[in-house]
Amino acid sequence: MTLALSSEPFARPQGDRRGRARMAGWVLALVLVLTSSVSLNVGASGVNLLEIIGTLARGDALDARTRLILFDIRLPRLAMGILVGAALAVSGAVMQGLFRNPLADPGLVGVGAGAGLGAITAIVLGASLPVTMQAGLGIYLVPVAAFLGGWLTTILLYQISTSRGRTSVAVMLLGGIAMGALAGALSGILIYMADDAQLRDLTFWGLGSLAGATWTKIWIAGPLIVLALAAAPFLARALNGLALGEAPAAHLGIPVQRMKNIAILSVAAATGAAVAVSGGIGFIGIVVPHLLRLLIGPDHRYLLPNAALLGASLLIAADMVARVVIAPAELPIGIVTATLGGPFFLWILLRNRTLLDM
Repeated sequence: MTLALSSEPFARPQGDRRGRARMAGWVLALVLVLTSSVSLNVGASGVNLLEIIGTLARGDALDARTRLILFDIRLPRLAMGILVGAALAVSGAVMQGLFRNPLADPGLVGVGAGAGLGAITAIVLGASLPVTMQAGLGIYLVPVAAFLGGWLTTILLYQISTSRGRTSVAVMLLGGIAMGALAGALSGILIYMADDAQLRDLTFWGLGSLAGATWTKIWIAGPLIVLALAAAPFLARALNGLALGEAPAAHLGIPVQRMKNIAILSVAAATGAAVAVSGGIGFIGIVVPHLLRLLIGPDHRYLLPNAALLGASLLIAADMVARVVIAPAELPIGIVTATLGGPFFLWILLRNRTLLDM
């Protein structure tokens, strides 16, 4: 008896989308470059990137106004958009892999609720702090309070969901809901105490914006975000194994508990830093990972880096829309992302409603 051998013995199995995932990475990198270039041209000042490049190519110096707009306003805003968008998208992909649920987002670990409570506390009660502390923190009082609030909430939730050295994902999910409700109640009390000016600040911060981007904020939040993003690829194989379940993943030699610890801390660091400098920006962490899973598959080795690229591009594009839609005023970026992400989230719910029925 003879066996018919394939002329392509090393052909990829049916359904293998690694080639598509690699191509998507190059395409998304190009999209990020193009989006960033367009973003540097958008603004009420009329400063044009092509004119700036032409001026520099001729060897001429830029005038003070152009240098101020480009290097102190637009470039910090672009850099913050890239960092925040990548942080939210990658955090969402990690949380969805950890919870094995396409509806998971970074808010499940309590970062968003804690950061919001910290920011509201700083805005409403900041004037009652010692004068030396107010002078020392200055405009960074709200970001610092937001980051500390997010981290403290995450640590508390982690302690609640960990018993005998093992972290329960189910307890963390339910605990995150409870912590969010409690933080919302405390925030409501503070909002009731706020005056009109503080209410305006609270509304604008809660809807998110990149308008306050500065190099100082980037140097503060950037290292945390970069470290968290750098740790994410090391979680890829573990998250792939976890898709089979915790017990099968452990039998495959995956250190499940250590992976949970690193994932939760990375998400808390990235999301906490992002929310602290940009406010509450929703749906990036849900929309980006799920869209990529439809396009390139669930392999986290490709999903995580592509999520960083697409998240950064999407947030930069949303920021451009926020700047021009009611120019010269500026729309909070959270409104733009919610307008795009809300219908997509409903579509995810409808698509997965058979899985969610209990």
